[in-house]
Amino acid sequence: MDHVSSNRRKTMVRLHKAEVMIAGEQLRLRLHDCKLVKERRYHLRTYPNCFVAQELTDWLVVHKEAPDRATAICLMQHLMDHDIVHHVCDKRPVFKDAKLLYRFRKDDGTFPFNKEVKVFMLGQRLYEHLIVAKDSVLQQREKHGVIYQRCFPGCHLIDWLLQNAEVESRKQGVELCRALQEHGIFQHVLKKHNFFDSGLLYQFSINFRRRRRLSELLHDNEQDNEEGPSVPTLEDVQPDSLFVLHKTPQEDYTGFNSGNDGKQVISGPRGSLSGLQFLASGFCPFANLSTTPPGRYNPQSVLRRNLTCEELLSPGAPFSKRVLTVIGDALGWGFVVRGMAPCYVQAVDPGSPAAAGGVKIRQFICQVNGECVLNLDYRTVSRLVMTGPRTVVLEVMEPLE
Repeated sequence: MDHVSSNRRKTMVRLHKAEVMIAGEQLRLRLHDCKLVKERRYHLRTYPNCFVAQELTDWLVVHKEAPDRATAICLMQHLMDHDIVHHVCDKRPVFKDAKLLYRFRKDDGTFPFNKEVKVFMLGQRLYEHLIVAKDSVLQQREKHGVIYQRCFPGCHLIDWLLQNAEVESRKQGVELCRALQEHGIFQHVLKKHNFFDSGLLYQFSINFRRRRRLSELLHDNEQDNEEGPSVPTLEDVQPDSLFVLHKTPQEDYTGFNSGNDGKQVISGPRGSLSGLQFLASGFCPFANLSTTPPGRYNPQSVLRRNLTCEELLSPGAPFSKRVLTVIGDALGWGFVVRGMAPCYVQAVDPGSPAAAGGVKIRQFICQVNGECVLNLDYRTVSRLVMTGPRTVVLEVMEPLE
């Protein structure tokens, strides 16, 4: 009995951490949209992608995310305790309602991508695939006279994972699903069984698309949720969700600049796979990745000469390292990578999120969302971005001027 209680407590802690990450990410995107997060100067030093604590406290109260300033401070401290935000110089472990600068860790590449976070991100990506897929395994099903919404038999999920090349064998699929269950991503509909490759029914415990109110975090931290799994409803797929693609890409022509001549190198709408752009929806169906014909592009590299990874990383090499955050819009991120290892930026759309985030041609891609990609080719790097979240954190190396 103690073992069961211990496992339940661990699951509830992980569920709460997941809720904090989702709420923090939704808040971050909203603050970027309203320009509260921006580049600021303090004591002759520039701090990119940061916010003033006092201004944010005002915003939380005005937008009814917190009933008063004291609660707003508690909420932001809660995000600090979970490594969502931090002081720009890491000198203050507490959130103060003052003219101090803080930053989301996802905006400077310091967010800890540990095992729990990676499992959470995998679960979110799987959820997004299944929730919009045609003939999805998530369906209404009846068991012993009880109807369960959007549930799936374990064996059907394993079939789907194999068909979409997410796993190589049924055994590997079961191990993956048990890890997701262990971290509270989904559970048996009656909370009685571990995951099995069988007809047992399971549901996602986390509704990734539901918009969170920050005040929920404090309540969740005080009590266990006894209401069972969070089942998506019709409102979860409405366009006001921060996890839904808000617009349909336009079919008009968008040109990309590459090199000093400013020639357009990409033909096709930004955000389309035919233009080899990175989609901003957080994922891309596997079928589209393999069946869409390649777009037309300028075959001439913008590099003055090809470099090896060893040259790039050698002591004294004329390059500087930067961490960039690119928040994709409904049309994509707006940059093109090329190269077999290391990859480099071949083109940037002048009016794109990539350009706004500081992405430039001839930058070499070192990391994507905390994962080293120096030894990967451009197709693999492109896939990493397309199947990841809408916000991409890039570590790049650019030539010294």
